[in-house]
Amino acid sequence: MSEKQNLSRALKGKAEELGFDIFGIACSDYLTDDARRYDDWINSGHHAGMDYMTRNREKRMNPALLVRNARSIIVVGLNYYQEYTPVIDNLVFSRYALGMDYHVIMKEKLHRLYNYLKESCPETDGRVFVDSAPVKENIWANRAGLGWIGKNSLLINKEIGSYLFLGVIVTSSEIEYNDRPTSDHCGSCRQCIDACPTDAIGAERTLDASKCISYLTIEHRGGFRNQSEIKLDNRVFGCDACQEVCPWNRKAVATSIMEFRPLKEILKYRIFDWLDTDEKSFHRIFRLSPVMRTGYKGFMRNLNYLLNEMKGKE
Repeated sequence: MSEKQNLSRALKGKAEELGFDIFGIACSDYLTDDARRYDDWINSGHHAGMDYMTRNREKRMNPALLVRNARSIIVVGLNYYQEYTPVIDNLVFSRYALGMDYHVIMKEKLHRLYNYLKESCPETDGRVFVDSAPVKENIWANRAGLGWIGKNSLLINKEIGSYLFLGVIVTSSEIEYNDRPTSDHCGSCRQCIDACPTDAIGAERTLDASKCISYLTIEHRGGFRNQSEIKLDNRVFGCDACQEVCPWNRKAVATSIMEFRPLKEILKYRIFDWLDTDEKSFHRIFRLSPVMRTGYKGFMRNLNYLLNEMKGKE
């Protein structure tokens, strides 16, 4: 067995020890085909108000601009799925935001994996990324053999499904890597497309963020469009509609990461409790949560929009 194979197996074992659910390695390369698709997406305006998506275009496509002499892309994933059935007329949060911020959990584990790599290869250069830089995690996960890109633009793993957080280590070390991206297993299925409440999922695995409830309730700043154009249906932060209907998620199992379990307030609070939540209380509840991304102002904007939506149903 070669040194590269030994290192690959050792890293996989360490990743499993750290609790990662999936692990793979891809050869660092320029993402030529993906660059064309990305440019088309940007030029179509489907990035909506996320202007940061237009910056660092070359870094998104070329890992060598992030790490000098990049040769290998290590990709790991954590399952975050959990049973979650909100009480009727209560607020609905995306599953990924029920517990502690995944950036904190993933980065800590990834740094430990990178330190393990450094022990084996002291001369290696590398960086850890968890949604913290212009890195196409789902593309690299596909190239590393961890799944395919579904019609909703999410990575789907055949055994685990799509409820996955992804993290990446870009390294100058040469490690045995997967040389065949995972083939598509969506077939003619279009359940995610049909289930999307706002028709945000388009052709060729594209997503129009300006219509997506996840974008609107998290990244979007300012008010919403006409009330009749957007139906949040109690979704105050994010949306899981496309994942909930995916056949590959039928066998999803609960995460083993305790920090991802729901906050007690999310499970117990009713709408009137959230209405009485001031900014100080909001920060206390969500200080370690992804919900901080939208902030108190954005959260209350979403809540008030939902209240108007409910009144319209009466």
